[in-house]
Amino acid sequence: MSAAATPGSARALWLASRPKTLVAGLAPVALGTTLAWSDGARAPFAAACALVVAAAVQVGTNLFNDWADGMRGADGPERLGPARATASGWLSPKAVLMASAVAFTIASAAGLALAADRGWWLVGVGAACILSGLAYTGGPFPLAYVGLGEPFVFVFFGLVATAGTYFVQVGSLPLHVLPPASALGLAAVAILVINNLRDREGDARASKKTLAVRFGDHFARRELVACVTAALACVVVGAWVAGKSTWLLGLLATPLAMVELRKATQARGAELNRRLAGAARFEASLSLFLCLGIALGVDR
Repeated sequence: MSAAATPGSARALWLASRPKTLVAGLAPVALGTTLAWSDGARAPFAAACALVVAAAVQVGTNLFNDWADGMRGADGPERLGPARATASGWLSPKAVLMASAVAFTIASAAGLALAADRGWWLVGVGAACILSGLAYTGGPFPLAYVGLGEPFVFVFFGLVATAGTYFVQVGSLPLHVLPPASALGLAAVAILVINNLRDREGDARASKKTLAVRFGDHFARRELVACVTAALACVVVGAWVAGKSTWLLGLLATPLAMVELRKATQARGAELNRRLAGAARFEASLSLFLCLGIALGVDR
């Protein structure tokens, strides 16, 4: 990026937070809250705290990832994706790291408020979320560098975010919550798979051994198809477990999924940036239609 096009500090921080991917953190909170509401819970304070925690942890993780990848040389000038704040020199490494710390501090404050309202054991859960966010690209065993990015995203942006949001409002965790939570987790993994497919060559040069690097382009595209297909299958399983046919409205996301899969499995190079946005739209639509189906299935 030319000097004339270099963003100011505020915009650089905004871009480093990767706002287009925030749906991965916000959609599961919306789904978990809708599930809790459908089961009779009315806990707006807990829901609001969960939303702040999810958004702040994701922003903190994205900023820390920007810093860590910049320091490790994984975001070089030849990358196909959007420029990163640290690697591009938009912001100093210290500034990006401090911004990450601020985001995690906000998450901690919201988490403490939630723990004070719902139980202090939640402090441990919140600490685990933050530490995992740091461990994604930091520390001696960064998860993203050893091929563990997919399970990390599935667990924390699917099961923990959705089921955790439900639990803090209801106080229990019935089986019917897990299939829709898994559906969003798999949709979030699909976003990561496209990201890793796009960055495969650069990641290989930086010794970032994602599954796309370890097993190749063909594997990553099949992995993407498997994630999206499994996400839609989870909608059917959820409707069956809950005994609610209205939950099948989640399948209204299928046409978008098919269109995006066709494009993503054929895309090359910088075209994968648009497919990344398409995967985020799929997760948003899946969450929206699931929430609608769950709301319509409430016994009057």
